[in-house]
Amino acid sequence: MRRKPLQIMVMTALFAALITVFTAYIGHIPLPGTEGYIHFADALIFLAACLLPGPYAAAAGALGAGLADILTAPAYAIPTAMIKICLALCFSAKREKILCARNWLALLPAAAITLGGYFLVEKVIKYTWQAALLTLPANLAQVIGSAALFVLLGFAMDKAGLKRKM
Repeated sequence: MRRKPLQIMVMTALFAALITVFTAYIGHIPLPGTEGYIHFADALIFLAACLLPGPYAAAAGALGAGLADILTAPAYAIPTAMIKICLALCFSAKREKILCARNWLALLPAAAITLGGYFLVEKVIKYTWQAALLTLPANLAQVIGSAALFVLLGFAMDKAGLKRKM
């Protein structure tokens, strides 16, 4: 079934809103002793990328995560938007299932993009490699948690036959 442009735009806006709220408020886990936090909302970006055409999924991720950072950690908003665009482009909506081989494999470059991207951002913001290295464990937890949530939600959506119904 071919989706209509209005349906795609509405789904994009819905994903952007879900990503914002989940990142900034619902899934927001503060890191003690820092201004930082982790979240598992990247799973929603992965799902958006499995359900929407690439440019729309990238827009949902960039807008949603960027807005969440504007609300909670403004210095990270622009780099976050760029990183989330790259995350969305790792996945494909052109398969019959969310958890197809391509999207399972997409978790690897998504992890590398998140870890590498935020490592560089932390280096720029905090000025030292040592400070950037200290953020890697939290970013790794975010990557693993997001991947696990993506697999759980993807499994449930595939079991319900969501993509066939769209």
